Amino acid sequence: MDAVQSGNKSLSPKKFLGLGLVIALIALVLDQVVKIAVEQNMHLGESFEVIPGFLSIHYILNPGAAFSIGENFTIIFAILQAAVAVFVIYLLSRKVLVRSWAIALGALLGGVLGNLGDRIFRDPAFGFGHVVDMFSVNHFAIFNVADSFIVCSMIAVAYMLIRGRNLDGTIGDSPAEEDHGLDETEPKP
Repeated sequence: MDAVQSGNKSLSPKKFLGLGLVIALIALVLDQVVKIAVEQNMHLGESFEVIPGFLSIHYILNPGAAFSIGENFTIIFAILQAAVAVFVIYLLSRKVLVRSWAIALGALLGGVLGNLGDRIFRDPAFGFGHVVDMFSVNHFAIFNVADSFIVCSMIAVAYMLIRGRNLDGTIGDSPAEEDHGLDETEPKP
């Protein structure tokens, strides 16, 4: 149970910043360890089946985004990923008051930083680096651990938004948004 649900209103976003950063670090480390293992043990373009007819490990370098879209806009993706990382850190440090949002945003941050690190530090140049991808599901894109964290976190974010779960743990619109300055005793226009 989150602290807001249990009635503890004296929460600080700093408590959840730590949790979010730990989740981000775990995602980032897992992503980079898998990428390094693939690079050290496979040749570019090499592939082998893990689950026949379903999952393969296929080492590629992706200069674009999902499905290799936008291969000529690598620097734009790097800038967007940096902006997302800054915004998520802001949310974690100033707005998040519940564990569920801290975990989801931490996973998003770790995934974004994993791919951003590739774009910044990998060849061919700073800001234009290619992302290492390796998981190939038949009839689908080739992706990496960072992509998995991004997608799973966005599913969690979408679920919480659909359920009306706010960053502070409350459900639904905030009181300021609901009343629109109208007094309940006054007739509504």
